[in-house]
Amino acid sequence: MNKIAIILGSTRPGRNGKAVAEWVNEIAQKRSDATFELIDISDYNLPLLDEPIPASQGKYSKEHTKKWAAKIDMFDGFIFVTAEYNHSIPGALKNAIDFLFKEWNNKSAGFVGYGSIGGARAVEHLRVVMGELMVADVRAQVMLSLHSDFINFSEFNPNPIHVQEVNTMLDQVILWSKALKKIRE
Repeated sequence: MNKIAIILGSTRPGRNGKAVAEWVNEIAQKRSDATFELIDISDYNLPLLDEPIPASQGKYSKEHTKKWAAKIDMFDGFIFVTAEYNHSIPGALKNAIDFLFKEWNNKSAGFVGYGSIGGARAVEHLRVVMGELMVADVRAQVMLSLHSDFINFSEFNPNPIHVQEVNTMLDQVILWSKALKKIRE
């Protein structure tokens, strides 16, 4: 059975992303067509990229990188939960992505964005990054508005319609992860 990581991409104190990622994970755990694991990048304490050799070489020298690489390598696909900071993704998420290369390759990805316009601009930037890493991103995405899916911009209260959006995105990520598994093998 395919394994999908739900990656919480914000490390900011008081972040809204934790509630969003837990909600996505709750929806995912009700499914029987894949296994899901919530990954919080803050648990890995990654410093600013400190590997002397480019990630594409796969010659990791730091223990934190090796630990992160082993975790990401075990998955067939990813759901990125991302805030939108200044029209893009959080720096901590970009940093975590940049530590690795082959561990991302030929896998699928879906996106859950949140922000003033649903995290749309962050997701668009993330799609470009995924393309360089040979990750097939799916069309369906979930856009959560700070104005309508949060109370006072901080208490997560999603519109029930988003549950179907999450499931549609998961359907696509699982389908593509199965197809791409054949390429990796």
